Amino acid sequence: MTTIAIIGAGPGLGAAVARRFGREGFSVALVARGRDRLDRLVSDLVADGVRARGYVADVRDRGALAGALDSAATELGPVEVLQYSPVPSAAFLRPVSETSVEDLAAAVEFSVLGPASAIARVLPGMRESGRGTILLVNGASAVTPNGAVAGTSTAFAAESAYGAMLHDALASENIHVGQLVVPGAIGGGDPLFAPDALAGRLWTIHAERGPYRTTVGG
Repeated sequence: MTTIAIIGAGPGLGAAVARRFGREGFSVALVARGRDRLDRLVSDLVADGVRARGYVADVRDRGALAGALDSAATELGPVEVLQYSPVPSAAFLRPVSETSVEDLAAAVEFSVLGPASAIARVLPGMRESGRGTILLVNGASAVTPNGAVAGTSTAFAAESAYGAMLHDALASENIHVGQLVVPGAIGGGDPLFAPDALAGRLWTIHAERGPYRTTVGG
């Protein structure tokens, strides 16, 4: 059995993706910072018939993140799909004139070095199995800079560029890298941005392997 690892898993999009991929036979590794929230989410998923386990790690702690992914592969099965979608810190959402060097460094560590570290950990297994999917979930500032949220705009743009380069570099190895850009609030009332709808889009990105970027509503 193969596994999807969802980094930044929560009760909204993470849970919806876990259920969508779980219905397709995937085991689900949920990675987040809070043990209590993880335990509740795992309990709900198991009750719905999804094989799931939770792993505690902060995406800015590379050792913990690597350990979580290694444990998931050992306990659940090889990681065939990696989703990177943690919620950015409020410190990354300040106007550009109020954003410090330290804020930018933290945002890049969160949105560039975090996914790069996770991808580096699962890529050898994907190469060994001859298949894999890497899913990046970003807001609109990944494509259009927004001076009101300068840290995220800067780091999401870099993450987007990194993913696009990986998309081109890994395609010949049957490893697909896809980005879902969500230009709105997840679960904010618009059915296009409902967690279940977004989970369906992410499943399609994995299953159909189209272009690098998919924009909700675009």
